[in-house]
Amino acid sequence: MNIQQNISLKQYNTFGIHVNAKRFVSVNSLQELKKLVKEEKDIFLLGGGSNMLLTSDIKKLVIHLNLKGIIVSESNDNDKTVFVTAEAGENWHEFVLWCISQNYGGLENLSLIPGNVGTSPIQNIGAYGVEIKDTFHQLEALEIETGNLKIFNSEDCNFGYRNSIFKNELKGKYIISNVTFKLTKDNHKINTSYGAIKELLQTNKTPTIKDISDAIIAIRQRKLPDPKKIGNSGSFFKNPIITTNSFKLLQEKYPEIPHYIVSKSEIKIPAGWLIEQCGFKGKRFGDAGVHTKQALVLVNYNNASGEEVYSLAKQIQQKVKEIFNIDLDIEVNII
Repeated sequence: MNIQQNISLKQYNTFGIHVNAKRFVSVNSLQELKKLVKEEKDIFLLGGGSNMLLTSDIKKLVIHLNLKGIIVSESNDNDKTVFVTAEAGENWHEFVLWCISQNYGGLENLSLIPGNVGTSPIQNIGAYGVEIKDTFHQLEALEIETGNLKIFNSEDCNFGYRNSIFKNELKGKYIISNVTFKLTKDNHKINTSYGAIKELLQTNKTPTIKDISDAIIAIRQRKLPDPKKIGNSGSFFKNPIITTNSFKLLQEKYPEIPHYIVSKSEIKIPAGWLIEQCGFKGKRFGDAGVHTKQALVLVNYNNASGEEVYSLAKQIQQKVKEIFNIDLDIEVNII
């Protein structure tokens, strides 16, 4: 392993923020990772760099997880499902496309989400009516303190909306090395519940999982900026969930307010709509800004610092609270 000194992390985070790692190493095997965890106690883990905003140089040893590989094993339920295990360093979107190419269904609605497989359960990533927890089987993780491997099933992970045990009680205590999904070979049960998908597929009576994936890729490319062209981390804020009573009061003032029913007592409001109503959509503050097509996405147009992007995020939170009395939670990890 080659530990490098004073390496810029600009190419390792999708926001394209320039900060330095005092020490940096890329690991390609579980054995290398175990060795580092045993020898180094002050570490910072870096996967796809898609769900973070770097605001200062990293003085810890930055470990870039580059574990690769996909393994398929059959299940025992009449050949209708299959277990697919991907190593933590596999690119998420490429993994989804690989599953689709094998006709393994279940992840197609999560196409084009940035990041790597290893971080997907931490966030319980989700889009277009589907979350990781819907197909999650188990994950393998390395306990940093002991160097031991542990298997976590779905119940162990305590999945919630953009949440898991790894963002709470176990934050910073484990390194996810691989994730196993239970996918289907019987692809008649596809999820086209979101209106935008139905609209694109209205002439297709029997869409395949590839059709679903293609539609979602088209929708996302139309609405979201490509991190390779404009630095961003996708959705910066969580969609807030409020009580039904609070929603009714808002609806009286804003009859057109979009919403999704979560339960009898809870309503989800699109954060992008709230931000747009506050006048931030398309606004630019130096090199930091709010995307012109999707207000939920904060962007780095060229050389914005992490602090500048974070300052903009706090302005948005303050204005949404002031106008709607709703607290916007940040989805991205602020480092």
